Amino acid sequence: MSNSFCVFCKIVQGEIPATIVYETPTTLAFRDVNPKAPHHILVIPKRHLSSLIDLSGDHESLMGELFSSARQVAVDQGLHITGFRTVVNTGRDAGQEVDHVHVHLLAGRPLKWPPG
Repeated sequence: MSNSFCVFCKIVQGEIPATIVYETPTTLAFRDVNPKAPHHILVIPKRHLSSLIDLSGDHESLMGELFSSARQVAVDQGLHITGFRTVVNTGRDAGQEVDHVHVHLLAGRPLKWPPG
């Protein structure tokens, strides 16, 4: 199920171009067009879910696949060698800009905590 107004759903459907780095039947990973680190990859479920708040027990398998894909992308891209950060923002105050669950993979430089 997709949302016709969602930019990530449009990427999944091929309506908006993206630099795809990994794909499974249920997930898609692509480079962020506004990177916050030298390596900034977004990993999304192909099924539209607005945020973590929309998840239920029915989505456990999908979320496992999402993080399994994030792990595989990190290995494929060599991000695991020096380390990477995974981030899931939920809601506007947390920095969620697109209402579609997504995992940020950030790497390529030392990342401060807290971010700023």
